[in-house]
Amino acid sequence: MGHLLIKELPVADRPRERLLSHGAYYLSNTELLAIIIRTGTKTESAKSLAVKILREVNTIQDLKSITINKLKEIKGIGTIKAIQIIAALELGRRVYSNTLTNKLIKLNTTQSVYDYMKDLFMHKKQEHFYCLYVDAKKQLIEKRLLFMGTLNKSIVHPREIFKEAYLLSATSIICVHNHPSGDPNPSKEDVVFTDSLRQIGLLLGINILDHIIIGHNCFYSFFENKQL
Repeated sequence: MGHLLIKELPVADRPRERLLSHGAYYLSNTELLAIIIRTGTKTESAKSLAVKILREVNTIQDLKSITINKLKEIKGIGTIKAIQIIAALELGRRVYSNTLTNKLIKLNTTQSVYDYMKDLFMHKKQEHFYCLYVDAKKQLIEKRLLFMGTLNKSIVHPREIFKEAYLLSATSIICVHNHPSGDPNPSKEDVVFTDSLRQIGLLLGINILDHIIIGHNCFYSFFENKQL
């Protein structure tokens, strides 16, 4: 039965048909995941592949931290199926995010920046560097993920950071990145990088308001520590 193809199931037992007749709420995690996967292989159904994926996590909540490479290690899950799953998870995260539309977001305190950004870094295994571009009223214009990896090994030049500011007509920039270790205290590379951005900003007339490092339920602010 584990390898029974979905087209071989009675119509009433097929995930898509069950969703149409009963609603998404009444489908199991396996059935919902099978719909996202869409198709199986020659020997296994999408439902069977969904079972394999769910066996890789302890709880359904842990699925949010699964990676494309981890999914591709599962026999029957190729790049396309892995992308479909990751895209669906990200869309769900955005739908249920507590953030408001950009036009309503005012980032006028360090705590407001932390509250806005902290959920983006949950379960991240490497550093993610974001820039928040704001206007003269410290209202968010746009958020950009500019690079991933450690700052000392970054391949993104500071010009990319300021180029976006010009394109968006931003007055100031707030930099935010995470430390997967959980310790938000800045490294030497963080300090040097931040100071270089500050100096470039002074020359270009675009202020670096703050650089916030997010750890596990805590953060470090260069502004609050009088380093900006």
